[in-house]
Amino acid sequence: MKTVTFKNKHVDVAANIHFPPGFDPAQKYPAIVSAHPVGSCKEQTSGSVYGKAFAEAGFVVLAFDAAFQAGSGGEPRQLEDATWRVEDFRCAADYLVTLDYVDEDRIGVFGMCAGGGYTWAAAMTERRFKAVATVTGVNLGRLLRQGDMSPDAAVRTLEAISAQRTVEARGGEQRLDSSLPPSVEKAKELGMVPPLHIDVAEATEYYKTPRGAHPNGTNLWSFSSMAPTVWFDAYHLADKLLTQPLLLVVGNKPGEFGAYRDAFEVFDKAASQDKEVLVIPGVSHYDLYDKPEAVGPALDALIPFFNKHL
Repeated sequence: MKTVTFKNKHVDVAANIHFPPGFDPAQKYPAIVSAHPVGSCKEQTSGSVYGKAFAEAGFVVLAFDAAFQAGSGGEPRQLEDATWRVEDFRCAADYLVTLDYVDEDRIGVFGMCAGGGYTWAAAMTERRFKAVATVTGVNLGRLLRQGDMSPDAAVRTLEAISAQRTVEARGGEQRLDSSLPPSVEKAKELGMVPPLHIDVAEATEYYKTPRGAHPNGTNLWSFSSMAPTVWFDAYHLADKLLTQPLLLVVGNKPGEFGAYRDAFEVFDKAASQDKEVLVIPGVSHYDLYDKPEAVGPALDALIPFFNKHL
């Protein structure tokens, strides 16, 4: 593995390149760009689990941290702006085509959770991506607009964001929100337990315990930066522009983040002629992050998919 940076405009984006066994820089390899979940980092599931597995299967893998987050540069910190997030993917492709050992005609893209939603959006306009796969992908814009399920949830969220921008424009403190309770114990105290809150409960168990915790996986976002993401729709124009081969992997235990419904929605909308939803029985959203009984079947589909199309 090698640590590198590439540019998204003026921001240095941190990434790890995972190499295949017996890597020879004089050869040409297919490559995969791997994107992390919201609030995560390249050292967690997108790199250490899936990125590593793809590399072991013969691909050069570029697992990157979103600009303004984790090991990447950019101020203000913890920006969660869908426009920047999607541009990260295009810049990752720019970087890969400068590497002599990458076959520019065999680049695929992979994303998890909200990184999966950004993957769908990026693939629509980045035609260097020849195959698209996601695991438990989520349309974060849809999730944020949904809010507490009330009819005016999205508007109230945008009004609160606007008010916070005013605070910060006048020199007030940046507001950093977390999508999760600070501990498993606190989640239970708040009643964030399965089955109603399966995603929050299991996300807390992944991110807030030694199972998956990493200093860069903060699960924090700048609240004032969220307006473009509330507006964002990972499905927009999929019926016209998402034409690449598409594989969508989800578990059959739906959670409140909505990955199960999003997989079928993007499947229905996508213009891809070669497309599939793989539903893994007995598996939840966060099982797919690192549990062998979930990751194994996912990789059994993902690796042949990328081998076929790259």
